[in-house]
Amino acid sequence: MIPGQKHRDGRNRILLCSLLGLLWDTMAAQIRYSIPEEMEKGSFVGNIAKDLGLELRELSEGGARIVSRGKKQHFSLSVRSGSLVTAERIDREELCVQSAQCRLNFNLLVEDKMKIYSVEVEVTDINDNAPRFREEELELKISETTTPGTKFILERAYDLDVGVNSLQDYKLSPNDYFSLLVQSGADRIKHPELVLERALDREEEPTLHIVLSARDGGDPVLSGTVRIRVTVLDVNDNAPVFTQAMYTVNVPENVSQGTTLLTVNATDADEGSNSHVRYFLVKIPGETIPIFRLNSVTGELSTLQNLDYEDAEFHELEVEAQDGLGFWGRAKIHVTVLDVNDNVPEVTLTSVTNSIPENTPPGAVIALFYVHDRDSGDNGRVLCSIPGDLPFKLEKKVDNYHSLVTDRALDREQVSEYNITVRAEDFGSLVLSTDIHILLHVADVNDNPPIFSQTAYSAYIWENNPKGASIFSLTAHDPDSEQNALVTYSILDITLPLETPPLSSIVSINSETGVLYALCSFDFEQFWEFQLRVSARDSGDPSLSTNVSLTLFILDQNDNAPKILYPVFPTDGSSGVELAPRSAEPGYLVTKVVAVDADSGQNAWLSYHLLKVTEPGLFSVGLHSGEIRTVRTFQDKDTLKQNLIVAVTDNGEPPLSTTVSVTVALADSIPEILSDLSSQSSPDTQDDSLLTFYLVIAVAVVSCLFFAFIVLLLAFRLRRWWMMQVVQSSGDHVGGIPSSQFLGIDGVRAFLQTYSHEVSLTTDSRKSQLIFPQPNYADTLISQQSCEQKESPLPTQSLLQGKDEQAFFQQAPPNTDWRFSQAQRPGTSGSQNGDEGGTWPNNQFDTEMLQAMILASANEAADGSSTLGGGAGTMGLSARYGPQFTLQHVPDYRQNVYIPGSTATLANAAGKRDGKAPAGGNGNKKKSGKKEKK
Repeated sequence: MIPGQKHRDGRNRILLCSLLGLLWDTMAAQIRYSIPEEMEKGSFVGNIAKDLGLELRELSEGGARIVSRGKKQHFSLSVRSGSLVTAERIDREELCVQSAQCRLNFNLLVEDKMKIYSVEVEVTDINDNAPRFREEELELKISETTTPGTKFILERAYDLDVGVNSLQDYKLSPNDYFSLLVQSGADRIKHPELVLERALDREEEPTLHIVLSARDGGDPVLSGTVRIRVTVLDVNDNAPVFTQAMYTVNVPENVSQGTTLLTVNATDADEGSNSHVRYFLVKIPGETIPIFRLNSVTGELSTLQNLDYEDAEFHELEVEAQDGLGFWGRAKIHVTVLDVNDNVPEVTLTSVTNSIPENTPPGAVIALFYVHDRDSGDNGRVLCSIPGDLPFKLEKKVDNYHSLVTDRALDREQVSEYNITVRAEDFGSLVLSTDIHILLHVADVNDNPPIFSQTAYSAYIWENNPKGASIFSLTAHDPDSEQNALVTYSILDITLPLETPPLSSIVSINSETGVLYALCSFDFEQFWEFQLRVSARDSGDPSLSTNVSLTLFILDQNDNAPKILYPVFPTDGSSGVELAPRSAEPGYLVTKVVAVDADSGQNAWLSYHLLKVTEPGLFSVGLHSGEIRTVRTFQDKDTLKQNLIVAVTDNGEPPLSTTVSVTVALADSIPEILSDLSSQSSPDTQDDSLLTFYLVIAVAVVSCLFFAFIVLLLAFRLRRWWMMQVVQSSGDHVGGIPSSQFLGIDGVRAFLQTYSHEVSLTTDSRKSQLIFPQPNYADTLISQQSCEQKESPLPTQSLLQGKDEQAFFQQAPPNTDWRFSQAQRPGTSGSQNGDEGGTWPNNQFDTEMLQAMILASANEAADGSSTLGGGAGTMGLSARYGPQFTLQHVPDYRQNVYIPGSTATLANAAGKRDGKAPAGGNGNKKKSGKKEKK
């Protein structure tokens, strides 16, 4: 129990320490206090707010707190009063054992200002521990032969206090045999010794009882006692003696358990059993778990527990050697524990920032942390580092505090977050390190405008596009994030040719996606390109924008046919004629067809082809030039008037074409060609007039035959009608008449089907033309309705009301006797070989030659009395035949012949049936005519 005077001294010391704290220089960034031990919890230590010059508001609002370096926090901070108080009862002997000074260090952190202060509190000793002996009673065995003056070492007392409060002296109770001698060793520890003042007599007094007292220097004085029982022995006058008074050994802290550290040795001058020595470790008061073990026989000192330099840097042991009769000697063992780098540095993160804007200036504090290593020397020195490629650096603060600050400007677009590894390494031979990881997010600032992938864009779109079609997509990327990266698109302006519609009717852009849409259908021929500027703007504050130019090219489609520039037909109704001299050599340039195409590119590449000519092989046209040239020299048999149809085709897909008709007259001059055309009517001027004459006769014969067939058919129809009237009037029923009637020209019943060749002959004052109409692929079978409409002499429908009406018009299967014979098949010669089916020759040249000959004959007959440009009509050759006609691929001009101005139709049905060739339509006859001309 501490008396009241002790408490008053404690309060006086507290006041003195507070005064010293106020006088301390606050700029030193370290505050020192001194307090006595064993103060009650919550006792005042010092006004730390006043000593540091801090306002109470700064402590409460700034997040001030105590950061303790140890495992246990002994002090606390009163934020309201700014006072430093004890957090628990402090026992100096528990914290510092018997160290001369006991200081507790901790730090005060003002988190808001990122400031830290070092505080040191010295705990002073009070006399709260009395001296104590290891045992309550000591036993000494002393031989009666021991000479006076002999010294006996006694067990010393232990006092946990230090300084004046520690052990000061010993006092021996009054007795007749012994006196007390107190000696101080090199360690300034006082050891009591008994000195024999006079010889003992076991018979007179075999046992003596003495009390040894130990006192400290405190106020009040505390003491401890031990009883000494002296047993007087007989005849043992030598005690064991150690070879060394002090044994020292250095042991690394990582030595394994059971390792022998050293061996002590003591000798006894006696003989026999009195010389046998046993060794014992003197137990130290307060030691709970033994660390070392001493072999009592061999004197070997070994470890029982693992050594830890951080717990104790050295150990002092006391060893005792006893002989058989109770004499003993003592020695000391000093075990020094050597530090081994077995503790990794400890890093305590006291304050950290997890997010920082990218425009933060250099020097901003990100984290504050404390580093400590429990090892000593180089093993306890710690070096902190971070990777060198990071935009951060470490700064050393007071004590072992470090701060992580920015070293240069940050850019979120390059690195959006940093996983910073702070490494703390010691300087031991085997380097140990500790890593802490700080995850720092870089907050975005709108410092980047939208960026297009190109400085300028080009887009292509076909003309005639549908309205509202997507024509191009622009995309701008903003390296920023969230709202700062939200891009909207708009059209600033547009560059268009003159006389073009406004921008609002041409293109539009989706403000969110950047997709361009066509609001109209583009026409390449109107304009083929236009430019516009598109702006991409982000949604930051303030917003940033970037402009880019877009050139839109309209691609041409083949939507324009070639246009003929020359030849141009006269507007007075006449026909333009090109002259070609008869003496022209092959390759002579007759004329040139000039055409243009409103399209462009390959859609405007024109090619020229002869689609139709009067004389095949006489003229050619340049494929790309359009020049009409002669292929061979002109001959007398060539027709004076040559009609050429030239097709002009572009190279588009699909190709478009235009045709033009070119009339070429074979004459050296206008008067000459007029005279040549007028003389064609005389058979003596040219041999070719005979062919025309024969053709006219053939047409006339065919027309007469057809007319005769019609008359005969009408007569038979009238006769049948008359017979039906007679039968009906007589009331007789004609039952033997077949259900269908077949009638032929020669009286033989045949399949009633007409194959007509119509020849129309038209004459006027200036020109007669022989026209072969275009093919008519309609069925030429004469039905009941066609007979009623075209053949007026036939009986009306009312006359044919009877039971046999349908039978009369019912068709029978066709005969095969109408087919061409071998001699009648057309071709270039009469000796063509073929099957009985009468197929048309596959030789295209022969077919064209045959057609050309007939056209030439028709032109000669038609143009015999005409003049150049005299009439508006032209002469052509065409044919018509129906699908019922089974002749294989017979050219149409051999089937129907129309003579303008004539209503007669020549039918060659009889000729087909009889195997005779018609008068002007036999190919063999034409061939013979050509041979005669040659």
